[in-house]
Amino acid sequence: MRVHSVDHPELAPLEMPGRFKRDVAYFMTPPGEHGVPPLPEGEYWVRLEDARQWLEDGVLELVSPLDSESRAEVEISEDQERWLEWMVAHSIQHVRLES
Repeated sequence: MRVHSVDHPELAPLEMPGRFKRDVAYFMTPPGEHGVPPLPEGEYWVRLEDARQWLEDGVLELVSPLDSESRAEVEISEDQERWLEWMVAHSIQHVRLES
């Protein structure tokens, strides 16, 4: 799987394992929140400030889809860390996935 920067199309895409297609949903900022526009299928917005915080903390907070009061901290994987480093290093917020 390749992750393309929509913000910086001149950048070479980042190679990620196929399971990243599922993982990216944990990091995305939903359209309508924080001024994120509606996006086409296969495109995701990740706020740069959130990416920086996850990198610094090394964990991601997950909220249960069944109970918004139930939260868990999960350590980010090496692949997720590599992706977040790429995002932060290039000031990327908008990405497109390609299988």
